Amino acid sequence: MRLGTRPNTPAVLWLVGLTCLPEALFTLLSTDLMGQTDLRRIALAYGAFWNGLLQNWQPLYPFQRELMFVTYAMLHGGFLHLIGNMIAVLALGGIVVARIGQQGFLLLYVISCIGGAAGFALLSNSTSPMVGASGAVFGLIGAWKFWEWQLRRHAGAAMGPLWRSLAGLAGLNVLLWLLLSGLLAWEAHLGGFLAGAAFAAIVTPTLKYRI
Repeated sequence: MRLGTRPNTPAVLWLVGLTCLPEALFTLLSTDLMGQTDLRRIALAYGAFWNGLLQNWQPLYPFQRELMFVTYAMLHGGFLHLIGNMIAVLALGGIVVARIGQQGFLLLYVISCIGGAAGFALLSNSTSPMVGASGAVFGLIGAWKFWEWQLRRHAGAAMGPLWRSLAGLAGLNVLLWLLLSGLLAWEAHLGGFLAGAAFAAIVTPTLKYRI
């Protein structure tokens, strides 16, 4: 059972392009020719999510504590990290746009970023910087899975495939956590997923279209 999709809409493409821009600049400017090797470190200091800023650390600029709930999603640990997230955004963005439009997609993305950061803040005691759009990606997944549940309930279809896919997501997070030696920000994934599902439940409480 599949939901409708509207792939490659401007909102999704622009978001992906803007998110790719920092990593492209870091890579280009850190070459021997440019010599800007400190740029990534500076960007992390100013844009990553730092748990310490919610405790007793002093911010580097006004409203850093608030802005980091979104800015962390524009930074990544490298091209592989970035590419994995952006492929997911491209794949899921069309589903979200088909259901709630381009503005709805952007709002869901931002709320999922905030939810991911909140999950990390509440569940992690790490003092290391947290970066990546994974929280937002899992927010898109959360909304998608809510709509799948909604559609299956509407059609009277079995829920088994849905529960198995959710179990697979949980298993994937465990596997990645092990492969990355505990450096996976699963807390952000969980926070983003819950924020995305809650957003979808609020803005689309009933099924209003045909598949």
